[in-house]
Amino acid sequence: MAQTELSVPGRGRGLVDVFSQRYLLRLLVRKELRVRYRGSALGMVWSYVKPATQFIVFYFAMGVFLELNRGVEYFAIYLFSGIVVINFFSEAFGNATRTLIWNAQLIKKIYLPRELFPVSAIYVAVVHFVPQLIVLLVACVAVGWRPTPMGVVAAVLGFLLVALLGLGLGMLFGAANVFFRDSENFVDLLLLVATWASPVLYPFTKVKEGLADHPWLITIYELNPITVAVQLFHYAFWIPLGGPGAHLEMPENMTQTTLSGFAVAIVIVLLGQTVFRRLEGRFAQEL
Repeated sequence: MAQTELSVPGRGRGLVDVFSQRYLLRLLVRKELRVRYRGSALGMVWSYVKPATQFIVFYFAMGVFLELNRGVEYFAIYLFSGIVVINFFSEAFGNATRTLIWNAQLIKKIYLPRELFPVSAIYVAVVHFVPQLIVLLVACVAVGWRPTPMGVVAAVLGFLLVALLGLGLGMLFGAANVFFRDSENFVDLLLLVATWASPVLYPFTKVKEGLADHPWLITIYELNPITVAVQLFHYAFWIPLGGPGAHLEMPENMTQTTLSGFAVAIVIVLLGQTVFRRLEGRFAQEL
């Protein structure tokens, strides 16, 4: 009689189970979207209204009142391409952190790969990211932007970098949030810092000028994957608008910082998966 391998109850194969049970992932994404817009009159329109409002506030605060629009050509495109990235990261990371709590009743009733929940949060964030990207593309085309092969590659890499980072941090803090609900408040603080710790609301040249006497701080700044993703989107949507004689400055070592950003993001995904797998057997009990 053949022996069957025993496994620890409540533990699976990690993210591998997500790919092998994609039908469950689709069901979770649909459920999350239905719950999100239940009772809402505007529905997906909020995916346009919120970033548009955010852009207008930041544009007048940073561009008009602080006059950054005079020092940065095509400041509106520069600003919105960064906002698109930071909004994607904020929703992916924030929702992935809270998704286990939101689905507590489901987790306590049946077993299914727990990683499905943070991954579904990333997918929902992608659904809301697409309308913002469309608005960005329309605005870019309206002012004369034309895609370049390297720009397309940069945009794809920036998107993948944010998705990886959001997933890794979401699994890490999502697992911790099951046991310590203060984790989600800490995440809110991190998201606030992330907006200002990347060249979203100000040009990268300001960082170089402010930290000129401390080059090692510039290196640390550029190791932030969100900084890298924002710069990749600037390279894709802002830099091509320059044309002859335009002064649109970007970091010189984009290839190196991109590789470093992905290395950091992959390490965080591996760390998040490790912590998640160690704790997932106790999720149902704690919830």
